[in-house]
Amino acid sequence: MSPTTAPTPAPAPEQDVVALLIAQHGEIRNLFDEVEQSAGDARRDAFRRLVRMLAVHETAEEEVVHPYVKRTVDGGADLVAERLAEENAAKEALSELDGMDPEHSAFLPRLLELRTAVMQHARAEERYEFAQLRRLHDAGRLAAMAKAVRAAEATAPTHPHPGTESAAKNLAVGPVAAVMDRARDAIRKVLGKDG
Repeated sequence: MSPTTAPTPAPAPEQDVVALLIAQHGEIRNLFDEVEQSAGDARRDAFRRLVRMLAVHETAEEEVVHPYVKRTVDGGADLVAERLAEENAAKEALSELDGMDPEHSAFLPRLLELRTAVMQHARAEERYEFAQLRRLHDAGRLAAMAKAVRAAEATAPTHPHPGTESAAKNLAVGPVAAVMDRARDAIRKVLGKDG
């Protein structure tokens, strides 16, 4: 009988930035499903969660992953520029949807367009950017980046802010926008408004 080797288990999201971000891509897909399949207050709530997830996810990537890829990967600047252009387009679409009533007849068609763009962007990240991070074979670096992504998420804005697709702009605007976003969210919650 020949010995078999067990497959290498996937790294835990807490210990690997690529695993963390791919898990978040899955959460984003699930939130899109939830928004599309619900109505009324349930749709509004699901959409609020989707907006927040997309805002913090992209901000964390922009502050942690993109700068590292830019510095360490051959052709990284071009790779990151392509992802940033996709992120800006998605933020603009998300910002437009964020100001729209989720029950409006144009909401779901625009949400579907956004979903298509976001999923294409996620696949490009996974195929090009995340693959480069995997090639590092540096578990310590990937774990440190996962920790940094979690920290960035804690101070990320909760609404889309088009035009802040660089780490410098996010660092300048992020904490202020995050405070403003959280204050706005708290006020809306108290007043019973959905956004």
